[in-house]
Amino acid sequence: MKLQEYLKDLQEYLKDYLANAKSNGYVLGLSGGVDSSLVAVLASNAVGKDKLTCIMMPIHSVKEDLEDALKLANHFSLNYEIVDASEVFDKYVSAFADIGIELDTTTKSNLKARIRMSILYAYAQKHNYLVLGTDNKDERYTGYFTKHGDGAADLFVISELLKSEVVRASKILGIPNEIAERVPSAGLFPGQTDEKEMGIKYIDIDRFLLGYKDVPEDAVNKIERLHRISEHKRVPTPEPKEFIRDEDEIIS
Repeated sequence: MKLQEYLKDLQEYLKDYLANAKSNGYVLGLSGGVDSSLVAVLASNAVGKDKLTCIMMPIHSVKEDLEDALKLANHFSLNYEIVDASEVFDKYVSAFADIGIELDTTTKSNLKARIRMSILYAYAQKHNYLVLGTDNKDERYTGYFTKHGDGAADLFVISELLKSEVVRASKILGIPNEIAERVPSAGLFPGQTDEKEMGIKYIDIDRFLLGYKDVPEDAVNKIERLHRISEHKRVPTPEPKEFIRDEDEIIS
């Protein structure tokens, strides 16, 4: 199947899912990056601008992230809200400091992602909307997402698209090149980039997932390790075996 045809399938998927769920619309976090931008445009094409809200949630973010998110929203005339959660984040960090716990950089980054998801679900509950996930196939496989943060969603949209396919799809749908081709970053701290943090290039993850044999051994080892240690993020939360009650213990 050609990528352009698959994008049409994704739009039908979004349209049908919303109708079957009897929800009023979709909401997503718009970061200014290519993944969330692609999901926003797909959803807008599928269900119409009036049934989609994009929320920009800066938390001590670099100004370019918000600028790119606004550029995307204005380019496609998307509905959006800006919720600056920096003060909320600071209060969490301060509360831990008050009891003698200093949060490290990774913990702070995950906290930011979970605060943002809390905002999205609060908005979704208020408006009877569904939260759209924006993780791509590379991120799902390597576990490069925050559990109960950006890894939480009511439905995923581009989880079958490789990172390179996300870029190509964005160009097909008319997303500006400066957004489609920007260096992938979650914007969690200054200078942060996805590839630097993972220690792997997206092209190597793409080629690994496609079954190419020329992926550098070091990259293969890192990809396989990330996949292995992140398995808990992709499976349902474990539960104990069923409790079979004795008849005389059943409350009448």
